Amino acid sequence: MDDYSMWSRSSVPGSMLPNPGEGGPVAAPGGGIPGSLLPNPGEGGPVFPGGANTPGNMLPNPGEGGPVFPGGENVPVIPLPNPGEGGPVAPGDTFPVFPQPNPPCFFCNTGKRNGQVRFLNAAYGYRPFRVYINNRYIAGGLGFASLTPYGRVASGFQTITVTGSNGYVYLQKSMPFRSDDASTIAIINSASGLDLMQISDSPCLKLPGMSCFRVCNLAYSSNPLDILLADGRVVYSDVRFKEVTSFKRVRRGSYEFYITETSLRPTPRFEDIETLSSNIATLEMPEVLVSFYVDVRPNAMYTVYILSRDSSPEALQTMVVEDR
Repeated sequence: MDDYSMWSRSSVPGSMLPNPGEGGPVAAPGGGIPGSLLPNPGEGGPVFPGGANTPGNMLPNPGEGGPVFPGGENVPVIPLPNPGEGGPVAPGDTFPVFPQPNPPCFFCNTGKRNGQVRFLNAAYGYRPFRVYINNRYIAGGLGFASLTPYGRVASGFQTITVTGSNGYVYLQKSMPFRSDDASTIAIINSASGLDLMQISDSPCLKLPGMSCFRVCNLAYSSNPLDILLADGRVVYSDVRFKEVTSFKRVRRGSYEFYITETSLRPTPRFEDIETLSSNIATLEMPEVLVSFYVDVRPNAMYTVYILSRDSSPEALQTMVVEDR
């Protein structure tokens, strides 16, 4: 089976810039010679190796823009977060999953109808896992925020085993599967260490040209979370750990979402994202724990997995999966 350590497409904060005046090599020309210290605000200095003996561009102050994603244009992009704050530093963190005409057989009945399953590592603090179904090796190198492709699995109860690369068994659990049904098995943190959570991936009901959107909170350390659009409209409210929201229809376009904690009432389930009322229009925008972008395409199903990066309730990141 494949190594899925490179199948990770998550929205994580970039590395923080050092405090003004603090050094650290930013280039090592000449074989191991420390590079120049980062300049104080307003001072020049080379911050990128080059052949010219000229000062480089000054680093921006906290909260100011600056290119943090390769783009080929010398223009500011998304502002850098303040120290300790999260948020995406580069757009485009959606993980597309296209239907396979003949998914591999994880553990299936030849000549009979089978279900489909994939595995997501949502557990922080562990080295990459190996996954088995009924002692059959399925995946290895499954690092944090990584997702396997779908594979076929026989209907009925099957035993899922999660081990380390050295064979140490972390978890073994019997899970139910149904023919012609798809699901994601998430490896999550729990009070006893690890647990498995089965998430149904049954197709959503959507109008032609529209897509569906939902959120799944797999962040063990989080408080109940609210998902807002950038203009303050509430999409979901009080999404708790292990909760999977209902689907909402969404039109094609680019959307920015904020994850935060508010005291707002839950939004009615039947409303589409475009028709949500702006319940927060007269209130101050709450502190944002993390933000993310979704470029919605027609006729797709979007699931936003919220993950914990460590034991802090504020240490969140997202993984957006597009199923077509």
